[in-house]
Amino acid sequence: MLNLIKVVRHLKKERDQTRAKLEQLDTTLKVLGHLRLVGRRSARGQRAPEKGRTMSAAARKRIAAAQRARWAKWRAAGRRK
Repeated sequence: MLNLIKVVRHLKKERDQTRAKLEQLDTTLKVLGHLRLVGRRSARGQRAPEKGRTMSAAARKRIAAAQRARWAKWRAAGRRK
């Protein structure tokens, strides 16, 4: 019975050590994840994607209309030749 108590005590000690290691890993992962989001370069030399600005529907319509006008002007110039 005394041997069983020692085994249980040892297992509890190992469990506590494993929990401590997991907490350290979680903290490390959290810090590294934060660094990636800040915009540091990754191991491959690429930047983390930054959140872009959103464009209103009206602005997209104006840009699309301007592009269609440029295409029409280019096509008209090509037909004259």
